[in-house]
Amino acid sequence: MTTDSTTTGITIPHLSPTTLANLVDYTISFSAANGLQVQQKSERSATSTSSSYITAPISLLPQAYPHGQFQHGLALSTPFNLLVDRISRNGKFLQETLKGVRDVDEFTGMLLTLYEAIYLSDGHSSEQHAKGADRLGILRSDYMLHCSQAANNEYSIKQVELNTIASSFAGLASSVAKLHGFLTRRLGEEGLQEFLDVNERAVMGDSSDGIVDGDGERGVPQSLAMIRLPAAMAVAYDRYCARFNIGSSSNSNNNGEHKSDAAVIKPVILFVVQPNETNTVDQRLLEFALWDNHEIPVVRMSLGEIHERVTLDEASGRLTIQNDDQGDNCGAVQEVAVVYFRAGYAPTDYPSGYNTADGSGIEWLARERLERGSAAKCPNLGYHLAGTKKVQQELARRGAVEQFFEGDEADVAAQIRTAFAGLYSLGADANEEDMEAVKDVLFNDAKGQYVLKPQREGGGYNYYGENLANKLKENCTITVDDDGNNDVTLSPDLSEFILMERLFPPQQRAILLRNGQVEGTGMSISELGCFGAIVSSGDGEVVHNEYAGFLLRTKFSGVDEGGVASGFATLSSPYLC
Repeated sequence: MTTDSTTTGITIPHLSPTTLANLVDYTISFSAANGLQVQQKSERSATSTSSSYITAPISLLPQAYPHGQFQHGLALSTPFNLLVDRISRNGKFLQETLKGVRDVDEFTGMLLTLYEAIYLSDGHSSEQHAKGADRLGILRSDYMLHCSQAANNEYSIKQVELNTIASSFAGLASSVAKLHGFLTRRLGEEGLQEFLDVNERAVMGDSSDGIVDGDGERGVPQSLAMIRLPAAMAVAYDRYCARFNIGSSSNSNNNGEHKSDAAVIKPVILFVVQPNETNTVDQRLLEFALWDNHEIPVVRMSLGEIHERVTLDEASGRLTIQNDDQGDNCGAVQEVAVVYFRAGYAPTDYPSGYNTADGSGIEWLARERLERGSAAKCPNLGYHLAGTKKVQQELARRGAVEQFFEGDEADVAAQIRTAFAGLYSLGADANEEDMEAVKDVLFNDAKGQYVLKPQREGGGYNYYGENLANKLKENCTITVDDDGNNDVTLSPDLSEFILMERLFPPQQRAILLRNGQVEGTGMSISELGCFGAIVSSGDGEVVHNEYAGFLLRTKFSGVDEGGVASGFATLSSPYLC
């Protein structure tokens, strides 16, 4: 891999220095003009609120991707949406699946405890508000191309994970697709096409013929994320307003539900965000689209701020924000129609701890308050738990997915199962197949064929290679029976992990841009993310379900982890072929 802070001195096969310089110039300008940026980390003073922005981490050019497998990923969006919704309503499945995890993973245990208290109890009316609330899912299923002998040595997509909370980069990824579409059309005949063709042959091999079958077009597709994700949020928002007979912007006094002595303004969508967030542009793009397309206002607050300023009316289930006595909405009460989590997915989002009994765990208290309200949650606790790695592993077992799609829907389960890679339990429920995978790592030097994953989102938590093998060795008791066979006993501490078959997508050349400069060039691999949007009622009626856009993340081949926000990967887009 060749690296440099500028384009000077960088040699890229099949791409001239002049073309590279033009690519970088266009990219920096396009990014500034179209908001393809991230906020720079900086120390803010008490008197300064200024922010600076820089080009987001991106691949300078799109990556070759098989058209048929791209369409397969898109087609799987709505089945996975349905699967998550049905899992969220099956308390017995979630309890049984996560019972071993909750004892060793305090974070997942807290989520499950709140879920049980709110959705599985026959308690007071506040639980009924949550049970009757709509559920909004903005999900992203991530895939890698993988080649196996069982698939006749052809590449097919296999699921890496299913994100059910804070599924990010829909906005920036849409902008990257626009950038790459522009670059390939503008510079395609000026020295760029050879580079793209070489990558296409690296991925497609002998099947590369320069055309796309069916009605698809060769090149970079358009992402619909900034149209369809706001549309799904608008469905949930409008249903809330209709349910409570709230005018779109006017005050209402139906059955005394709105108080006339307080200023009431248009209901909002509450974005739950992290303090000192740097991925603000991606979030703002969604916020701006909500207003431009649907005239729905957004309020951004951290869990700490929510604890201070958001109240729950136990009688009606309404969540309201009390504004400060300053600004345009001084003293006004804003009602929350939809809660959209872009935070709350990791233990670090709850810095005050887990003790809610004494009132110190304010972030968890805020999360619980939001969950008990009548507003639609994206996600609710059931959706959040459905995205854990342990649930992903359990679904891969024979018959697990099928229990959610019976009778005439059996073909849906079969469609979902085509995307599963090998997934193995390390808990008390580990069966013979699971233990064979563990022994494969410990005794057959197969550590490079697996990944060890905890119940975490965000990137940077997985174990690979020697680290994986050492983690297993440290948490296994190995004995030898009378016949000389190795017997392995797993430590309970491994219950929070799953073991997953490692995927090996095709490698192709990439040029990565980070902090506004060319980071380097080298062989890379990519991961496709397909967004899905679903809205369902409290009693399980699905009122909206569709595919909602894509992203592609690219990293150099020697990098194990894959998060963009965590600094491992860059945003890219597929070049369909």
